[in-house]
This record gives sequence, C-alpha cells and structure tokens, in this order.
Amino acid sequence: MDEMIKISKELVEMIRKSRNKALQKVNEVLIEMYWNIGKKISNISENANFGDNYIDKIAKDIANEIPGIKGFDRRGLYRMKQFYEVYSDDAFVSTVLTQIGWSSHMLIISKAKTVEERHFYINLCIKEHYSYRELERQINSAYYERYMLSKDKILPEKLVDSKQNPFLDTYILEFLDLPNSFSEKELQKGLIENMKNFILELGKDFSFMGNEYKVKVGNEDYYIDLLFYHRELKCLVAFELKIDKFKPEYISKMDFYLEALDREYKKENENPSVGIILCATKDEEVVEYAMSRSMSPILVSEYKLKLPDKKVLEDKLRDFINISND
Repeated sequence: MDEMIKISKELVEMIRKSRNKALQKVNEVLIEMYWNIGKKISNISENANFGDNYIDKIAKDIANEIPGIKGFDRRGLYRMKQFYEVYSDDAFVSTVLTQIGWSSHMLIISKAKTVEERHFYINLCIKEHYSYRELERQINSAYYERYMLSKDKILPEKLVDSKQNPFLDTYILEFLDLPNSFSEKELQKGLIENMKNFILELGKDFSFMGNEYKVKVGNEDYYIDLLFYHRELKCLVAFELKIDKFKPEYISKMDFYLEALDREYKKENENPSVGIILCATKDEEVVEYAMSRSMSPILVSEYKLKLPDKKVLEDKLRDFINISND
C-alpha cells in the first residue's frame, strides 16, 4: 500500500510539472504574439493620418474573421501597441519578456513610473513567482519605494556579500484586523493567522519556524516572538514585536537571543543569526546610538497598519536620490 501511495504521489507531481510547463509554453506563445501584433500596429501608426481609426478597423476585421475571439478589440490592440512601444528599446526586458504573464505586464506598465521601477517589479515577479494579485498588492504597498529607501541600510557585516538586502526599513501590515489598541500577543497572533500575507511582505525566501520559539540558556527558558529561516542568506532570523516606540534596551535582549541561537541552534554551514526588532515607530538617532557598540547583526524596522501614501514615499525617494547625487 505504501508503495502505491508513493507511486501515486510521483504521478501527481509529474502531472503538475507537465501542466506548469504547458502553461508556461502557452504564456510564451501569447506574449510573443502580443509583441508582434503590437509591433505591426505601431509600425502602421507611423504612417497613419491623425484621426484615422485604423485600430478600430483592424479590430473589426479580426472580429469578422474570427467570431467570438476576445482580447482583440480596440482596447486590447492598443495595449499590445503600448506593450511593444514601452519595451521595444529595452534590452533587459526583451530577454525576460515571456517569464511573466500578460496581465502582470499590463499592471507594471500602468503603475510603474520609471524604467527602473518597471525592471524592479519584473525581476521581483520572476524571483518570487508572484500571481497578479500578489504583484498588485506589492505595487499598492509601494514596495519599490520602500525597498529603495532600505537598500542602502547597513547589512549585518557577515552578510554583506549577499546580492541584496532582503530586509525593509518599513513593513506594511495592512492585512491585520487589529483593534485601535492591541497587545504584543495580539500582534503576534494576527501575524501567525495571516502568515501567507506576512511572508509575501517579508519575501518568499523566508520560511516560518515557529512563534514563542523556546531557547534554553542555563536552567532558564526564553521565548523568541517569531523565528524564521532565510534560504538565500542561510541564517535564522529572529523577530521581536513591539507595540511602542523603539527603546535602546531592546538591543541587549536581541543580542542575548542571537547569541543563544548561534551557540545552540545554528548549524555549522549556516551564517550568523539576524535579529529584527519590529516597532511601531523609531527615532533614527536613538537607533544609531543604541546600535553603535553592538556587534550583533540587528536591524530595527517600523511597521504600519495601513497602506502608505505612495506619493509621499515617491517624494521621499526622489529627495533621497537627489541628496545621494549631490
């Protein structure tokens, strides 16, 4: 019986892989078709007179030849033209064009305001295997702006060789249904009950290991609010949750937890553990003073319970870039 169950599981996995390959191939063919149609229409538009309804005529001809076909009306054809024209001179996008879906491409084109932002979300889609809804949430939460404002934050010294800093300065937890006044236990419970959404915010390289994670030191038991493992960094990541403003004494407690994790729980092939103190607010100068003599890989981040005002973050990022350039 066990052998039959094993065979069934192998067949199911084979079916799933084959189906995913087929869907990927279909997506590649569709994206290439939309690109070529967009290119053709774009070339026609160069010779069209102002006021010509050439797209309407093309849409009508297609509908007559292929009755019932969807997506090739005026709006659909214009999107294909826009798709081609936005990316026609973009060498980067041309190499990864078919790796994300059509609806995701359209969302990025409509929402992203710069070439850099478009590239960022395309890369993120490919790396994290985002669905349309997941991508939409990240764009609405100003993930690009938050990432850019966080990426130059100092990464823990022993992890500086990582390709990118996976930790954000501000985390958006709009998916939590918390009362106006709540406790740290309620915050922890909310994150656990919404772990799928929390992992989306953190990044899919994070694997949840447990809450109130027990570490034993001497004859005493201590409990870490949330413990994760980061696959790319190959390290444990401890989260301490605070419902108030950052206080310097939070550093010593996290130092203690990281030392316990590294001595008793970290494996030989893993990097030093990282600590994230997640606070309601923080004063950057206080954080700098508190961290100045700590040798542990600790970061202090804020959380917000509402989606941010993208305009405010865009302005903040623009100011940051201008200061950097100066």
